[in-house]
Amino acid sequence: MFDTENLRQELFNLRDEAYRDFQAKIVPNIAKEKIIGIRTPVLREFVKNYFRDGDAEEFLNDLPHKYFEENSIHALFISELNDFDECLTAIKIFLPHVDNWATCDSISPKIFAQHTAELDAEISNWLTSAQPYTVRFGLSMLMKFYLGENFDVRHFERAAAIDSKHYYVQMMAAWLFATALAKHFDAAIKFLTERRLSPRIHNRTIRKALESRRITSEQKNFLRGLKL
Repeated sequence: MFDTENLRQELFNLRDEAYRDFQAKIVPNIAKEKIIGIRTPVLREFVKNYFRDGDAEEFLNDLPHKYFEENSIHALFISELNDFDECLTAIKIFLPHVDNWATCDSISPKIFAQHTAELDAEISNWLTSAQPYTVRFGLSMLMKFYLGENFDVRHFERAAAIDSKHYYVQMMAAWLFATALAKHFDAAIKFLTERRLSPRIHNRTIRKALESRRITSEQKNFLRGLKL
């Protein structure tokens, strides 16, 4: 039977206090006492060795988690689920409990690559959520699965309509459109020339694009002229 306190004791045995201090700085909205301080490779290895048959399911149902690392473990499990419906259900349950960018960005289900048609409708729901990290997750899924062979401008119409005041939503939206500029410049640039993005996302997109090595000097000069 799964034992939450035993899991936490084992996690604290892996604590790296210097790394905890570092994490507290890069995830500032999480209270420092909620961060144990475990490097990702160490945490991945721990997950492989700790969980036995049945334990993982019980852990996933034990929400909300107390510590940042418990949420990280949850994200790792979801990312490895190989049944689309099971994975989608698990994500819908977990997303309301996601409260920081690092946990959000660590949810990266491999199975989604095989179900982009079904995923499309779910992304629409995530992008209109009142929860900022659910919106960020939806944007991250657009960037991961719809900038390659599945690219279609219509997928980005919904993202362009976002006018969030939340910093981490704005940054993910800017990252998405800057990456789109690097891969599909002619299609993506219209969102800037036509001022389809909110002013903050517009300018942050340009800033991130100017940092990209995949965008030409000529394109960067053009982007500089579009700053608001």
